[in-house]
Amino acid sequence: MTDSDSGRDPETIVREYYDLVDADEYGDLVDLFTDDVRYERPGQGTIESRGALRTFYEEERPLEEGSHEVHDVVVDEDSEGRVTVAVRGSFSGRQNEEPVELGFADFHELNDAGDAIARRYTFTDRDKL
Repeated sequence: MTDSDSGRDPETIVREYYDLVDADEYGDLVDLFTDDVRYERPGQGTIESRGALRTFYEEERPLEEGSHEVHDVVVDEDSEGRVTVAVRGSFSGRQNEEPVELGFADFHELNDAGDAIARRYTFTDRDKL
């Protein structure tokens, strides 16, 4: 399961996502996604499109700073070749100038070519961010 053009496997693409979000490298971050990306977060509006995703990270993200620690990564390919990468981890940072720590489970569905994230779902151990 390696993207033949970039040489990156699905786990590498997803781990790069966390590195880029922690480094506030939002231009490179949105390049990991398809143009029509769909990002769903329970209790919050769905983000649709790469432009909306960039706006979210640059202007609307409730977490001000911090870092992700990835605990587990599971890559699954279904019988039709669709790849989903599941991640369990924790986040430590700041929200509204207060310290915050939370656990999360994220699911990243890759596009058919396996070289970009087409859908992302986030679940945290808090009601909302």
